[in-house]
Amino acid sequence: MSLADDKRLLVEIASLYYEQGLKQEEIAKRVKISRSLVSKYLVRTREEGIVEIIIHDDLASPFHALEEKLAGIYNLEEVICIESAGRGLQNKLLGIAAAKYLSRVIKPWDTISVSAGTTVHEAAANFPKQSQMTNVRFVPLVGGMGMEHITIQSNKVCELFASRCGGHAVELHAPITVDNPEAKKVFMQQSFIKNVFDEGEAATMALVGIGGIPIYSTLTDAYLSDQVNINSEYSQERMAGDICYNFIDHSGQLADCSWNKRVLAIDLERLKKIPRRIAVSGGKEKVDGIRAALKGNLVNVLITDEKTARQLVDK
Repeated sequence: MSLADDKRLLVEIASLYYEQGLKQEEIAKRVKISRSLVSKYLVRTREEGIVEIIIHDDLASPFHALEEKLAGIYNLEEVICIESAGRGLQNKLLGIAAAKYLSRVIKPWDTISVSAGTTVHEAAANFPKQSQMTNVRFVPLVGGMGMEHITIQSNKVCELFASRCGGHAVELHAPITVDNPEAKKVFMQQSFIKNVFDEGEAATMALVGIGGIPIYSTLTDAYLSDQVNINSEYSQERMAGDICYNFIDHSGQLADCSWNKRVLAIDLERLKKIPRRIAVSGGKEKVDGIRAALKGNLVNVLITDEKTARQLVDK
């Protein structure tokens, strides 16, 4: 038996057992081998990564009541709450939780739109390796922020997700910002950019981070450090945070500021057209941004930590 035939048989046996629910005796008769050999092949499907067993411990959350309450307040489809931790560890834990959630809901033909950021990158890095998901597509929702932030850029996050599951990553060849609104209009009309955003809008689900108020934002450090002060258009009174690098006000609407007129990212009204919009974010500096995104119906699934969730419930 050739290597390709051997692999094909392993996939067939795994499908019959795990997807169609056939017993080992039935599989043995179907593929004309012994039952003991079926058992050995099933072990091999796990050893070779064809089958991956995932224990969804998130279904036994100790924060179930809190999750239900938060979902009810903001009319969310689902809330996943994890234990709070220090800031450095928190992003990784949230990313792991997001990876587990995605592995539970993802289907072989899904298209997933992806933003950028540390927590979203952690979700990709911790996404369990899957097999037979070559038709899954990952599409970036925002332009790139330059070499300093290359590992957490949307393109790179999409590539990492695709490499973990054998899917396909779409590339967006665009910077995160341009010099003026006129330039943005020209860029967004280019077919190689427009087509990516069109595909992103048509996705079955989106995974996004939510940034905090501008003073804490990665965007501020990279582009607006000399513009954010108490009296600026980016003041805490005017801005709650950012989502897909669009700044939003406290009602969850697109904020009126010069950055939003120049940013190359998915329009928030287009984001709302994606059926399942998953936000992964947590921390006291991001509470206002998360609350605003929930009020504006920008997301309908939230993955966060306990302390953040309690602050959101308390309003």
